[in-house]
Amino acid sequence: VQLVESGGGLVQAGNSLTLSCAISGITVSIGAMGWYRQAPGKQRELVATITGGGGRLNYADSVKGRFTISRDNGKRTMYLQMNGLKPEDTAVYFCNAEIRLSLLGATRNYWGQGTQVTVSS
Repeated sequence: VQLVESGGGLVQAGNSLTLSCAISGITVSIGAMGWYRQAPGKQRELVATITGGGGRLNYADSVKGRFTISRDNGKRTMYLQMNGLKPEDTAVYFCNAEIRLSLLGATRNYWGQGTQVTVSS
């Protein structure tokens, strides 16, 4: 199974970007998913999470009101709409998902490779 992020890039402060995380490969179930980010010299931090059915969302205080997480279970894809971007949002953004690969297997966490978001002032 693979998680592939896309949609990163270089934007000016105040602009918007939408990140996508697509899951490929055979899965039995996909549970909670989330976006995390890691800026140079800093630890990876949570940005937003969404439950399996999409009914419960959680955001870091630093992005509340600006970012929106969503998912399309039919497409096995998660999104992060980022509005009002700030230079401090510059980081590599990673997606994470709780995935079960087989009926008898355990649910495990999987990570994507990350996509760079750079916000210029």
